[in-house]
Amino acid sequence: MADADTARLCTEIVRTVFGPLTASVASVLLTHGRLGLAQLLRFTKLKPRTVRAALLILVQHNLLWHAQSDEEGEVFEINIDECLTRLRYGRYVWLAEQLYGKSGAEIVQLVLDHGKLRPPDIISHLSIYDPVKAPAVLAQTLHKLVEEAYLKPSTLLSHLSPRDKLIRYEAEEKRKINGFPTARELREAKEVAEARLRREEEEAEQVGMKRKAKDHMHKSSKRKAVEEDLEVDDAVYFRVNCERFNIHIRNKLIVDAASERFNECAGAVLRAALKATEPKQRKLSDVRSDPTSFASISMHLPEEVDLASGLVLQSSKKPPTMTLIKEYLGILASADNPTAAGRAASFVSLGGSKIQVEFEIIAKRLQRRVLEAVARERHGDEGVRVFRLLLDVGMMDEKQISKIGMMAPKDVRPLLSAMSAESLVSLQEVPKSADRNPTRMFYLWYVDLQKASAVQLRNLYKTLYNIAARRQAEQDEPLLKAVLEKRQRSDVSQDEERLLTRNERELLAQWEKKREKLTVLETRVEEAVFILHDLGAFKINDD
Repeated sequence: MADADTARLCTEIVRTVFGPLTASVASVLLTHGRLGLAQLLRFTKLKPRTVRAALLILVQHNLLWHAQSDEEGEVFEINIDECLTRLRYGRYVWLAEQLYGKSGAEIVQLVLDHGKLRPPDIISHLSIYDPVKAPAVLAQTLHKLVEEAYLKPSTLLSHLSPRDKLIRYEAEEKRKINGFPTARELREAKEVAEARLRREEEEAEQVGMKRKAKDHMHKSSKRKAVEEDLEVDDAVYFRVNCERFNIHIRNKLIVDAASERFNECAGAVLRAALKATEPKQRKLSDVRSDPTSFASISMHLPEEVDLASGLVLQSSKKPPTMTLIKEYLGILASADNPTAAGRAASFVSLGGSKIQVEFEIIAKRLQRRVLEAVARERHGDEGVRVFRLLLDVGMMDEKQISKIGMMAPKDVRPLLSAMSAESLVSLQEVPKSADRNPTRMFYLWYVDLQKASAVQLRNLYKTLYNIAARRQAEQDEPLLKAVLEKRQRSDVSQDEERLLTRNERELLAQWEKKREKLTVLETRVEEAVFILHDLGAFKINDD
């Protein structure tokens, strides 16, 4: 069951794409949690046929989990993460076009529009206008998308909630324990259940490819040799692997952070390091990338990049490219500061001749930067100073904050109260005596990053909903709605200059400008959501 802001946003997303009837079913599931069909009929007050059709739509588009239990029967639950990911579908299509050209973008867009499709359906749908050459090109691009995990098979396991499977596997492991279980045995049971779940997911992703055997005669020995190759299985339904595209979004954020911290040349070197290990990056939860060599980074570095322009060199003679790459990697690894603070500020780690990109360290830093931006926007520079002070030092009382932060005592208390109301800082009570008398207590302030991130994430969901509601309200304005409907006519769309009046064209231009501003704002907010939610898999308060 989702909180109010998340439920409103998910309902708005479903309403925009699938209409009001499907949105009403999704809203009931979001507000009441998992329900059976009879309960859905009672809460939605819709016809059984309509509710079943809405459920089929949500299942087809991977927005619904279903589970079977002896007590409740078959129950349904909304996949909230998949629903929120629909805000990035446009970026996924753009990334597919950058990686695989127009054919890749068309395949990804078609699969996103239909939820899941089989390869013959994809090729037949996209090769209508060019039935001769298009099928071969599309089949080749589809094979690359499946092979590199941008498309993954849709199996029965993908429609079951991972949380349900994890609980069931963990219960099975606990039943194997004899006697009263210890804390170590419970932890081991949970680890075994998680490993089993990961193994099942990995095995399910291998379903989409099958082996084909080619028989040919060897010229010298005249013997038959069997060459095994992989091809896409036409009987399997494929869906878009959002996590694979999210990796590209994460890598771009990392490169932008390095370019902002140092310069464009440092960002180019880090981009090359990410490119070198990109084929092996499959999970956002990876702590660090696979090791790669300096030579591999040099191969992925564009030739037009002038690395010498980003460094202050002692001599006028330009050093070799490999030397410059090592200099930049040393800067990115904070090699001149071998302390805990230096490691926390690093982008890569050096180990002999190999380097690794530290995803976990960078993710924590990006999350902290988002929270600092919120503190600065709402409480000014003093709020950021207090936030950083409590993060670096730990628990402190008001007098210590006032003294170390060099702020007047009369300004500290209202500032802490305002920041506490937004969960940017939290209060810990330490009693002096056993009776826990409020007058005899230490009140220590600290930053709970998990709580602060969760609260700000809900605020961002609320902002995204307001943006969508504002866009819809602007679009439903009577004058604009009439002009938009007129522009959709085939004759008007072919000659807008002649068939639309000057006032109508000005109204459309104003609407396009407003929509562009709202889209840019939505993209920025969604980027902050990505940092706090998708990169929030790491425990940011375990330092």
